[in-house]
Amino acid sequence: MSAMDSILKFNETFVANNEYKPYETSKFPNKKLVILTCMDTRLLELLPKAMNLANGDAKIIKNAGAMVTEPYGSIMRSILVALYELQAEEVAVVGHYGCGMTGFHSEAIYTKAKEKGLDLSRLEDASYAGVDIDRWLRGFEDVEENVKHSVDMIKRHPLLPEHTPVHGLVISPETGKLTVVEKAE
Repeated sequence: MSAMDSILKFNETFVANNEYKPYETSKFPNKKLVILTCMDTRLLELLPKAMNLANGDAKIIKNAGAMVTEPYGSIMRSILVALYELQAEEVAVVGHYGCGMTGFHSEAIYTKAKEKGLDLSRLEDASYAGVDIDRWLRGFEDVEENVKHSVDMIKRHPLLPEHTPVHGLVISPETGKLTVVEKAE
């Protein structure tokens, strides 16, 4: 049975037994917070518990490395929508120690793509369109510096509401301890 088949089978019972009831909430974050964090599996339950967040408390945006790489990309758009349309008032970027994006370079993807039979000549289309694939796939060398960079990108955005607190933290995926990298006044 595939993972998706198992999920769908479970979901039928979940819905039939009204097991969703304890999770009912509104689309507005109770704690007025939007969080950008990493997609690391260790953070799925740990991060909310370590930050005392319950279902409905925060808008949580996830990507590889908790990175804001483009000022007009989907991550920044999601943050702005949370602030303007969904009643969030603060932003927190939460990276984590031991992140897979630390020291990550495009060659790792190229190698694995070739192993899976992908024709890398198709990447010429991206360069023709003005996309620097190597830059687009690049990670970072230091998680705390990456968090500072993402916080700075958010704070400098021309559509960020004035006086919006933007914080930067790094969490230990082993203990849940939060290290403050930047705390808005």
